[in-house]
Amino acid sequence: MSNAYLTYAAKRLGQAVVVILLAYVFTFVVVSILPGDPITSVLRNPQNGFSEEEIAEIIAAQGLDKPVLVQLWHALSGFVTGDLGMSMRSNRPVSTLIAEVLPSTLILAGAGLAVALLLAMLVAYGTRFVPKKYGQGLLRGFPSLFLSVPNFVIGLVLIHLFGFQLGLFRVINPDSFWATLFAAVALGIPVSSQIAEVLIANLDKEAEQEYAAVARSRGIGQLKLFVSHLLKPASLPVVTVIALTIGELLGGSLITETVFGRTGVGSLVQRSVSTQDLPVLQAIVSLGAVVFVLVNLIADLLYPLLDPRVKILGGSKRRPTTSDEPSIGSAKAVNP
Repeated sequence: MSNAYLTYAAKRLGQAVVVILLAYVFTFVVVSILPGDPITSVLRNPQNGFSEEEIAEIIAAQGLDKPVLVQLWHALSGFVTGDLGMSMRSNRPVSTLIAEVLPSTLILAGAGLAVALLLAMLVAYGTRFVPKKYGQGLLRGFPSLFLSVPNFVIGLVLIHLFGFQLGLFRVINPDSFWATLFAAVALGIPVSSQIAEVLIANLDKEAEQEYAAVARSRGIGQLKLFVSHLLKPASLPVVTVIALTIGELLGGSLITETVFGRTGVGSLVQRSVSTQDLPVLQAIVSLGAVVFVLVNLIADLLYPLLDPRVKILGGSKRRPTTSDEPSIGSAKAVNP
């Protein structure tokens, strides 16, 4: 790798670390000023049966009797070292609680992304090669339709049709293959809209290039033209779009889990909000920020490697664009 790329990568990594730390501080401040008293709602709830001595011990262990700045420093230090604290509700390590439910959410989010990519490619292919009399114009309107329908509405329709009417999966078994597949479909349809829009626009642009005309003159079939010549250059900006839609994917996963009754991060968030379990809420929101920042960092680092037209320049700090020549971070596209 060139020195310019290593400098660029180090700079982007440093920016990502700063953003993650600021996101944690912001999360801590927001959660700390939420209305309500977690000590009263959780510890002094008669149903939990804590004595005053036990409450005092928990408050001291959580550091809730210390000034806010001291609490922030203690929480931030623990976050950097991987110590996410103890749950006020269950008195178990927060990292353990998250580890128990995270695999289910990751499976759903990964399957939803796969569905979104497949659906976006099918729609984009149809807009190029389906004859107009068979609905090419209609396919171009699909991304807007997908974006306008919330994923929980799609999920309820899928549950009613394929769960209750056709019996392909049982609602009481939400982790089965078919239940996971339809949950991924409900999650992936709205996410696919932005990917499809960018892919369609770039396919239209690439199809007008000279190399595409030469390929057609040689009698290359439509499928081979799409896969071998148009898809790769048109897909490069999709890397940027995928990175930017990770937040939507994670948020949609939490909602979809609730609709399909899956036990994941969404159910943990719901319980933590209802009981004001501050350490769990801080950890989940902060980890979400970490995932979002890391995915965007990976996209920034991959883009100059994927596109040979991209040259690392020191001065630009523009975010990736999906029109004209592709650029990302401090990478600027130039003609070879």
